[in-house]
Amino acid sequence: MPAPIRALAVALALCSTLFVGAAACGGGSAAQEAAAYIAVPTPSPTTQAQRQKFARTRFVANAGLAAGASYQWIVKPWKAGAFRKGTRGRTAALAKAALAGTFAYNRLKAAVRNAHGDPRLSRSLAPLVEGIDALKGLSARLRKGDESAVRSFDDVIAKVKDAGRRSGAPVGNHVPSAAQLHRG
Repeated sequence: MPAPIRALAVALALCSTLFVGAAACGGGSAAQEAAAYIAVPTPSPTTQAQRQKFARTRFVANAGLAAGASYQWIVKPWKAGAFRKGTRGRTAALAKAALAGTFAYNRLKAAVRNAHGDPRLSRSLAPLVEGIDALKGLSARLRKGDESAVRSFDDVIAKVKDAGRRSGAPVGNHVPSAAQLHRG
C-alpha cells in the first residue's frame, strides 16, 4: 500500500476509534462536543476595512503571479527568440508558454474576483475585464506560434499592473514555482 494511502487509513482508524470511545465513555456528550468543535467555522474579517484589505492583498498576490508567469515563460523567451521556427528548444518553450498562459489567465480571473471586494480596485479593473477574457484562447495561439499573442499578454499584464498601482495596490512580478504552475 503506498505511503499516502497507508497514512490515510491509519488516520481514519484513529479518528473512528476516538469517536467510538468518546461516545461509549461520555454517553454521547463528548462526541457531540467533538463534532461541534470540528464544525466551528474559521473566523472571517468582520469589518469592511478588513475585507477590503484582504481583497487587495489577494489581488496583488494573484496579479503578481500572473505577471511573473507571463514574463518568465512568455515574454522573456519571446524576446530571446525562442519561439522562432527552427530554434533549438522551440517546442519546449512553446509548451511552457502555453502552460504559463493558462496559469496567467486563471490568476488574472482570480485577481478580478478579488478586486470586487475593494471599490477602488473594482472601478480600476472594470475596463480591463474584456481584455482579460480575450486572453483565454491565447495559449492555443502560442502553441501554434502566433507571436502577437505575446504582445497581448504583455499589454494586459501592464494594464492590470497600472490599474493596481493607481488604486494603491502595486503589483510586482512573482514567478510561480513549477508546482504552482501545474496546479494552476
